[in-house]
Amino acid sequence: MKLRFGLQARFLVAMALVLLVVLVMLGVLLQRQRLVERESETLSSDVIHQLVDGYLHGQGRELATRLADNLANPLYYSDLDAIGSILRDQKRDDLVQYLMVFDTAGHLVHDGSAEIEGYGQPMGDPLAAAATAAAGPHVQATAQVLEVSAPIRVGSERIGGVRIGLSMAVAHRFEQRNAERLRGRIDELSQRHQGWLALMLLALLAVLVAAAWYVQRLLVRPIRQLAASARRIEAGDYSVQDHGDTRNDELGDLVRAFDRMSESVARHDRDVRRMAYTDALTGLTNRLAFRESLDHRLMLLRGSGRQLALLFADIDDFKRVNDTLGHEAGDEALLQFANRIREAVEKYGGDDALLARFGGDEFVILIQEGDVRASATRLAEVLVAELRRPLDIHERQVFLGTSIGITLFPEDASSATALMKNGDIAMYQAKVAGKNGFRFYSRAMDHAVERRVHMEQELRGAWERGELSVVYQPVCRTSDGRVVGAEALLRWQHPMLGTIAPSVFIDVAEQSGLIEQIGPRVLLAACTEAVRWMQLGEGEKLFVSVNVSPRELRRGDLPEVVAECLRETGLPASSLHLELTETSVISDELQAAALLARLHSTGVKVWLDDFGTGFSGLSHLRRVPVDGVKIDRSFVADLQRDPDDLALTTAIIAMAHSLGITVVAEGVEKESQYNLLAERGCDLVQGYWLSHPVSASEFTHLLARRMR
Repeated sequence: MKLRFGLQARFLVAMALVLLVVLVMLGVLLQRQRLVERESETLSSDVIHQLVDGYLHGQGRELATRLADNLANPLYYSDLDAIGSILRDQKRDDLVQYLMVFDTAGHLVHDGSAEIEGYGQPMGDPLAAAATAAAGPHVQATAQVLEVSAPIRVGSERIGGVRIGLSMAVAHRFEQRNAERLRGRIDELSQRHQGWLALMLLALLAVLVAAAWYVQRLLVRPIRQLAASARRIEAGDYSVQDHGDTRNDELGDLVRAFDRMSESVARHDRDVRRMAYTDALTGLTNRLAFRESLDHRLMLLRGSGRQLALLFADIDDFKRVNDTLGHEAGDEALLQFANRIREAVEKYGGDDALLARFGGDEFVILIQEGDVRASATRLAEVLVAELRRPLDIHERQVFLGTSIGITLFPEDASSATALMKNGDIAMYQAKVAGKNGFRFYSRAMDHAVERRVHMEQELRGAWERGELSVVYQPVCRTSDGRVVGAEALLRWQHPMLGTIAPSVFIDVAEQSGLIEQIGPRVLLAACTEAVRWMQLGEGEKLFVSVNVSPRELRRGDLPEVVAECLRETGLPASSLHLELTETSVISDELQAAALLARLHSTGVKVWLDDFGTGFSGLSHLRRVPVDGVKIDRSFVADLQRDPDDLALTTAIIAMAHSLGITVVAEGVEKESQYNLLAERGCDLVQGYWLSHPVSASEFTHLLARRMR
């Protein structure tokens, strides 16, 4: 664990360091003071010693001179009593250790005592000789005494001398007393000084404590509050209250700025959460929020025996709205769809229902009240009916629908990921089943999806491996039965799976986008073969018709692809017929009209395949520039049995001819069908009664036989 070293701790450490420096400085100062005191004591002792020494010398000289004057007459007259009286008066002073009066020969005359034991005897002490010989005042000293001697004169005649011995012990005691008195005074001053220093230290400590408290209250506590608030914000708690700081200083500005920042962060967090969990266009719950809610609900439902249903709704053919009317119109369509779905969910989904937009044109609904299967079925039926109604977008009516996949918990899966996958699979199966409907998920759907994925993988590269081939079904003229062209059809012979029906793999190619790679290759192969047919010629020019998928049409570059193919093969444009399903044309009528006009300008002819199965009215033929229509095989099959089909087929032929459009009937499998179509003026026919689709070489032989 990392040791935390906070601001207050740093401040206390800094204050402790300051205090330590102050204490060190005070210690040095006290040490210097002690040294000064000792030096002062030494100097004072020296001064006292010098003063005492000077005093002794001066006092001794003065006393010796005065005694010499006072003893002159008594000594001259040998008045021992007077001499003794004078000496005894002086010896009362403790400083005077001895007094001696001597004659010129150095014999003791008087020592101040009553007995004068050494009277008349020579003075034999070490200082006597110098004192006797001195002509004037003479000072000499030993360790015990300071002696001052002076000659006694009467007039100019010397009659003797006096010796005064001052006690050094008394002087030393005097020095010591004064030194001790001085030392006591110094100690008193030192103690007083140390007391002031102690008071200053206490004051400094008080200041440090007050500063620490002030820093704690003024700086550390607000910063800790800000740090605690910042940690709560970091943890995701944006409900930080206003600190209410009214201080008019920099820290107050910081606290108020932090409060404003926290409010801004909380506001932005709400905005970000709303953006993160809400679809920007529709205002519905988005994928992320829906997934979190689904996980939470599944956790609560596990083991409870309750069910939950997910409905995946995808708008059918929504891309053509964006492509034809623009993305603004697409957004408007999504908003209208979202509103219709929301109203249906509020009415039939229950209180716990949740609606989300997963992006694009996909919506997901969660319901969990009552019998969820029945509720999901009822809601899906309502949605299919409601979303089939036309949308009013930019003053135009747009017809769309929806494919809905339904999966149940825990019947189909127990995890959110598996449920969402199952819902996608069921929705895809609803589209495969014809769109604008709904399907419940079943285990068999997984196998169907796996087969489809496998087929898509196998279809990639099938052309390069030679598994895909183009066959040709002859198209005959009803007036004389002559072959005038052929429709190019794609076949897939898989080495393991065998022959795969075009209705199966063409849809896979369309859904996966592989058709955009395969389509141009089929076109090139068909045009190449058509050029060979023309070389057989007997005057009549043959055509080849090639199917164009809705995906190729939506790309918008079909005229360029066709022009490049015609340039590469040399096929005349009039010999190429492009077959488009009427549903692909009507789904994007404006773009289709512009695209077909560009194709017409090159000379290529356009036919509408499966005519009659998708148009709501034949009036669309006037707005879409086409050269021919192919009556769907479902009408041809029942021409003999169903009068309505016969009447509708007759009407189509008549209407097309009135517009100058060629009519082709496909799926002719009986001679009677052929005859009925010929009687009603159908221009061209094709079907198994005339010929099955054959290879390019077989079609060449067929042409050769028909020409002979």
